[in-house]
Amino acid sequence: MSQDYIRSLPEHEREAGTFGLRRLHIDPVMFILIVLVAIYGLFILYSAVGQSDELFTAQLKRILFAFVVMIGAAQLPPQLYMRWAPFIYVAGVILLLAVLWMGVTVNGSQRWLDIPGLIRFQPSELMKIAVPMAVAWYFHSRPLPPSFKDVAVAVAIVAIPAACIMNQPDLGTGILVICAGLAVVFFAGLSWRWMLATVAVLAAAAPGIWLLLKDYQRQRIQTLFDPETDPLGAGWNIMQSTTAIGSGGLFGKGWLQGTQSQLDFLPEARTDFIIAVVAEELGFVGVTVLLILYLLLIARGLFLAAAAESTFGRLLSGALMLTFFVYFFVNIAMVSGLLPVVGVPLPLVSYGGTSVLTLMAGFGILMAVRSHKAW
Repeated sequence: MSQDYIRSLPEHEREAGTFGLRRLHIDPVMFILIVLVAIYGLFILYSAVGQSDELFTAQLKRILFAFVVMIGAAQLPPQLYMRWAPFIYVAGVILLLAVLWMGVTVNGSQRWLDIPGLIRFQPSELMKIAVPMAVAWYFHSRPLPPSFKDVAVAVAIVAIPAACIMNQPDLGTGILVICAGLAVVFFAGLSWRWMLATVAVLAAAAPGIWLLLKDYQRQRIQTLFDPETDPLGAGWNIMQSTTAIGSGGLFGKGWLQGTQSQLDFLPEARTDFIIAVVAEELGFVGVTVLLILYLLLIARGLFLAAAAESTFGRLLSGALMLTFFVYFFVNIAMVSGLLPVVGVPLPLVSYGGTSVLTLMAGFGILMAVRSHKAW
């Protein structure tokens, strides 16, 4: 590691290097914050899965493997990621097309590829990293702020995989991929006038977009405004989650003592709606602690992104952290009844493996961008 880089660090961070994390290109502050969020997530997940040792152990193994992935991703120099970016993107698009052709359908959605005897995986998760990486690669050698032509090309890079993902259908992942790609455009210096114009165009196109939505997607939006119109159907999720959140009060009912989650009133308690378990059992204080950890993690990530020594590194790192913010913001707003239910898990807390691996790989790439010497 560059000695100039080490000397530029604050004194307490140089001392943290004695633990060997710096030699592994791991930022100690970010690493500790990720560990704290992961421990918090496992703590609440044990309650959300009904104290199932099997499910808890499975998630623990996924988390540990994800840390290995993060450390591995941090070892690769950012110039390698930039060279690979277009190939990773093209490979991801090919996999998405393969999903549309021969993907495995689960619960009405065709999102997975199944390699018999080996693995079943969700290619759309790869695009959360591949898309911002490809856009950052495109902008790296071009003058910034970007021209209209360059913005149009970047939007096309984002739109192709996003359209494939939404056709599966997977609205939640599609939104995250769009946010990840457009975050790079934002950090590249997109004019505020263009952003306001885009909002105006989308608002004008809203009636047409409404007609393009599937019936269940329209129902989710209608349920957002009045869940009691279908209390035992589409409105059930929101009504039960808001009941759980409200019943927790300031300090909650106590760990393992939630009624909505433990008695199975709360749907998808261990995945998309796990923040309602936090609110019911640990109360407002418990949710606040988790939000503080998230915000500290984002702040540290943006600090590292700002200190990156290349355009590619700054754009990619900033986009990854902004996407992480969108991740937990959409989940919490969805469960609280502020946004329609779109199926976005709570990062590093919800049960599942693919999203955890993607997030941790992103953190590893961010650390690699900051710790490796610029080219």
